[in-house]
Amino acid sequence: MSNQPEHPALLIPGPVEFDDEVLQAMSHYSQSHVGAPFVATFGETLTMLRQLMQSSKPESQPFVVSGSGTLGWDFVAANMVEKGDDVLVIHTGYFADSFADCFETYGINATQLKAPIGDRPQLPEVEKALEERNYKLITVTHVDTSTGVLSEVKALSELVHRVSPETLIVVDGVCSVGSEDIQFDEWGIDAVLTASQKAIGCPAGLCIMMYSGHALERFKNRTTPPGSYFASIKNWLPIMRNYEAKKASYFATPSPQLIHALHTSLIQILARPLSERFAIHRETSQRIKSTIASYGLTQVATKPENQANGMTAIYLPEGVKAPELLPNLLKKGVIFAGGLHKEIAAKYIRFGHMGVSVVDPARKDIDKALEALKEGLGEVGYQTS
Repeated sequence: MSNQPEHPALLIPGPVEFDDEVLQAMSHYSQSHVGAPFVATFGETLTMLRQLMQSSKPESQPFVVSGSGTLGWDFVAANMVEKGDDVLVIHTGYFADSFADCFETYGINATQLKAPIGDRPQLPEVEKALEERNYKLITVTHVDTSTGVLSEVKALSELVHRVSPETLIVVDGVCSVGSEDIQFDEWGIDAVLTASQKAIGCPAGLCIMMYSGHALERFKNRTTPPGSYFASIKNWLPIMRNYEAKKASYFATPSPQLIHALHTSLIQILARPLSERFAIHRETSQRIKSTIASYGLTQVATKPENQANGMTAIYLPEGVKAPELLPNLLKKGVIFAGGLHKEIAAKYIRFGHMGVSVVDPARKDIDKALEALKEGLGEVGYQTS
């Protein structure tokens, strides 16, 4: 049982509920960020991130930098491409629009390949786009938090390597790392960026990234300086390499408490085979999706192969409004998120099911949420099937 004060179960697509040990790690006493004890913890954290990303190649490098997952976009735009370069953004929702905006801020030409809401661009469409222009990189949101659409990273990577092998493959894994399988080396990914507060199960405030040797070589061969000072791989790469080697190093001060919390969470995640963790998320997701279907509800992501395992975006029944339903759920001890995709924001809600709420069998968050949803719908005039 949790020792946390009584509170509603936070079941949005991040931040999520946190394990007691992770929160306790956040209260670690103050340490020097260049002292041997903290350097050892940071180094172990980086090594464990390699395991989570399933990367063992020494030329790849994990990064942990203070900031939100959005900072990862800046790292990509500022370091992997140069002003005037062309990039292809695979669009499955709100966050592709934002990533494209980030590129444009740095003078990068971002072309978006879109699909209808709830779907994803098909591989033949991607192949055609890659054949028509020389793109320096391609980005894909593994799970778009606004729609719950899951992208097929493995197949996409295979396609890019076959059709345009010099194009870097960048995965926005903010809403997927920790709940979806990502085989960094095996799939030939060049960059994964994520954040601490979702399926990794650590409080918000850390931008977490993995770059391949290919990507770092691309950075090394730039003809212009990086477009950012704080988000410069030139400044951060030696720091991360030194920390992983257990050597004190400094560019900007990290948060020791957040690093301790991430360290604790990664120990918990890696205590069992990753395949088991992903299977539990998949099984829980299927149970949730089957239950909401039995209520007569539909998903934004209509095709099973497009549906994420760490969240579900649920269309509201005709006549039911989120501002009426969500307060009812809160009274029952459950917090869901409203819609985010600007074209359908008022028409749906989002249910996050990842991390400790899923993998800890002692927690009943998911059962509580499904029952609250059924009752809450009834209270606003919709009778479930």
